This record gives sequence, C-alpha cells and structure tokens, in this order.
Amino acid sequence: MKYPPFDTTTQFVSSVSELVRGQEEQFLEELQPIVSSRSVRLDLSRIERIDAAGLAALISVYCDACKAGHKFTVANPSRHVAEILSIVGLNKILNPQPQAQPPFGNAQLQETAA
Repeated sequence: MKYPPFDTTTQFVSSVSELVRGQEEQFLEELQPIVSSRSVRLDLSRIERIDAAGLAALISVYCDACKAGHKFTVANPSRHVAEILSIVGLNKILNPQPQAQPPFGNAQLQETAA
C-alpha cells in the first residue's frame, strides 16, 4: 500500500497584524529563519492591511525559501489582502492553485487555433 508523501510544511501565524511599513522588519525576523530550514504555509487571516513594504517582505521571504530549497505559500488571506495579492499577481506565486487541464489537450487546442 502506498501512502501519500508526508507534508513537512509548517503552518505559521505571524504575530504581526498589519503587514505595512514599520512592521515588515518584525515579520522578516520571524519568518526568514524558519523558511531557511523548512517549508512554510503562512496563515494571513489576521492580516487586515498590507502595503508595498508588506508585499516586498512576502517576496523576500518567498525568495529566501526558494534559495533554501523550500516552499513558501500563503493561506486564508482576508478579503482585502486577497484583492491586493491578486492585483499585483502575487496570488499566483504565493497561493498557487492547480491548473485545469484543457478538455482535449494542448495539441488539439493548437491545431484549432492555427
């Protein structure tokens, strides 16, 4: 019997409630050491505000995780944070959803498009 691979991702909730300029340093101090040692799924449900500094902090943590060979994803963003992530396109990087396969495969779609 085959078992699914063990998920070693750590669920993490930051102590920061707003990911804005002035609080990104605390956020980075919390997460950078963790993503260097394991994959992390960051629960954003408590974050109600995010600005450019917060987005930069998320990108920085994502890059640190990638360099260490780990994953960094986000989960449960508040409605406002989800909108901001979507506007800047980070939702596709930080919260990737499985891509739906075309009904007839790429080859047939390319033929009909030609």
